[in-house]
Amino acid sequence: MARERSTSPDAPAKGGKVKKTRWYHQVWQAYQVTRQTDPAVTWIILAVFAGVLALGVLIGALTGHVVYLLVISVPFALLGAMFVLARRAETAAYARIDGQPGASMAALSTLRRGWTFTQEPVAADPRTQDLVFRGVGRPGVVLIGEGPAHRIGRLLESERKRTARVVSGAPIHLIQVGDGEGQVPLRKLPRTVTKLKGNLTKAEVGEVLRRVTSLGAVKLPVPKGIDPMRARPDRKGMRGR
Repeated sequence: MARERSTSPDAPAKGGKVKKTRWYHQVWQAYQVTRQTDPAVTWIILAVFAGVLALGVLIGALTGHVVYLLVISVPFALLGAMFVLARRAETAAYARIDGQPGASMAALSTLRRGWTFTQEPVAADPRTQDLVFRGVGRPGVVLIGEGPAHRIGRLLESERKRTARVVSGAPIHLIQVGDGEGQVPLRKLPRTVTKLKGNLTKAEVGEVLRRVTSLGAVKLPVPKGIDPMRARPDRKGMRGR
């Protein structure tokens, strides 16, 4: 009897090797996605590349080493173009999810370590779709509200009081996400959170996390996480590693 062959989609490719995604594939994909929301990105990248080369030629003409400076300018021109692409890709990534319920959690998914965030909101207004998410880290508890400034403050304060009853004096930070007065734009949210000053030890963070987890969360769908860093080139890949 012939043996059955595995048809699982998760089965490894022939030879057991997994095809690696090269850094230039990631850059090309980031460029294509960015161009959909930012058509001018092509000309901006070309302008940066040409500008760096022109600067190198100018310096070379003044010093009498045109060819040498032109060759040296090429990698710097590529680096400048990729830097611009990374920034434009980051802006485009945030623009695609800005205003969607749960966008703040998608943005905070770029934080690598030191924070634990709920994937579901811990408080919600079904009528207005205002949401509050919670994170725990060394700075304490951070409550992040999504909604207009004149409304979300009440929901945040209500959740702050509920959280304060179980965290035994741990710091609680309130952040409103949005474009209104006193609010933090979505693209600046990760940086705002990382700038919070650490106050708790690792053991205290674990205890606070255990206590706030007992408060539960609201089951609502939120958009998938984004990775605005995706457009940045893999430097190990560029070195051939």
